[in-house]
Amino acid sequence: MKHLLIIACLFLNLASSCQSDSGSNTEEAADGQGKVTYTASNEVFTNPERGFMHSWQVNSEGAAMTAASLNNLKTENVSLILRLYYLEKFKTTPLSQTQLDLIQTDFTRLRTAGLKCVLRFAYTDAQDGTDASVAVISGHLDQLKPILEENKDVIAFVQAGFVGAWGEWYYTTNQLTTPANKKLILDKLLETFPKEIKIQVRTPKIKQDFVATTTAMDATVGYGNTNTARLGFHNDCFMASVDDYGTYINVTADKTYISNEALFVPTGGETCPPTNVPVASCSIASQEMTLLKWTYLNLDYYGPVLQEWRNNNCFTEFERKLGYRLALTSSSLTKEVALNGSLQLNAVVANSGFAPVYNPKNAYLILRATANGTVYKKKLSFDVRKVIPRVDFDLKETVSLTDVPAGTYDLLLKIEDSSAKLSERPDYSIRLANTGLWETATGFNKLSQTVIIK
Repeated sequence: MKHLLIIACLFLNLASSCQSDSGSNTEEAADGQGKVTYTASNEVFTNPERGFMHSWQVNSEGAAMTAASLNNLKTENVSLILRLYYLEKFKTTPLSQTQLDLIQTDFTRLRTAGLKCVLRFAYTDAQDGTDASVAVISGHLDQLKPILEENKDVIAFVQAGFVGAWGEWYYTTNQLTTPANKKLILDKLLETFPKEIKIQVRTPKIKQDFVATTTAMDATVGYGNTNTARLGFHNDCFMASVDDYGTYINVTADKTYISNEALFVPTGGETCPPTNVPVASCSIASQEMTLLKWTYLNLDYYGPVLQEWRNNNCFTEFERKLGYRLALTSSSLTKEVALNGSLQLNAVVANSGFAPVYNPKNAYLILRATANGTVYKKKLSFDVRKVIPRVDFDLKETVSLTDVPAGTYDLLLKIEDSSAKLSERPDYSIRLANTGLWETATGFNKLSQTVIIK
């Protein structure tokens, strides 16, 4: 079909461009540069570490997640679950081996299913329930540390947890919300969890007190792995009152702070029953998620809010836009390159989602021989986290073609997980929101570009 289209283009002498069946337009300039423009897709599809998620809690020494339940999530385009472990049996004692085995089993099954989790621990699900002491929490984190290190690849983010009812850092029976104890617990969380993992606190003030400033970080800090760069936010009463049940103190200032921080650290959580505000309309929800750069949202609570969005036909829009939604706008490159030379790649990438990508990824230009399908991977310096919402990103790379034999190659882009355990798994690669570019079997995105190496 594509060959017939090209012949038709030549026959009609269309000097500008032709639309291929891959959803892209190809142009050949007089200087030998090939330019392709791409078509954005409105399809709802799964991408790692973003989107609507389910919230699954389990009591102490309870049942592990089943492979069947995890595999079923793919039919809902869900790539994340909140896994909330209640440790009610262990408020004064170490975690049992049975509890540790449960957590390890869950991680193993998540990996097999191609999913990740947002992780939280708590000791009680009642406002008048009891939690554990700082010393007990610290001991539990010491026990968990080896499991967390081994399974950091399937932990998307962590909600700070441990403190008070539901681990939400409010109700406590052990004075865990004093400034001194909050600092002790956050220090321990940051020390225990691998430095690659971002930890979400319940309110902006918790972070501001910890880092001793109300000024949002900038890119010089945000793309690093210092404690400041690792602390994000979760809000479990999103759009539920004027101050979201006490999430904010100075609403405007706090939202501005989160908006600026969320260029680098994730926001997510759930809605809850509205009190002094109406159920969030589609337009209000879209404005809030755009401002606060929401990356994930609980599908299981609060039902009437989610139903409002379904009834008013914006739920599907939110499925597309929660988190990142990256798409190619155009690309250009030299069509012929000398053997062992270099290729200049220029592309424009857009992000129509609410949020950026938060966890580092490895990006590669893939050269696949048209003659025999042999694949060569060339690492790019492209940092996908810097493709922020509503700002076109200019991807400019000089790619060395050393060790690539002469021949004709199709070009593709792969954005894969930074963990060696997951890097070859297509489920963990980022799919671009373009028509006709994604290869499910490989996790590659076609560039609809071909280069000849002579």
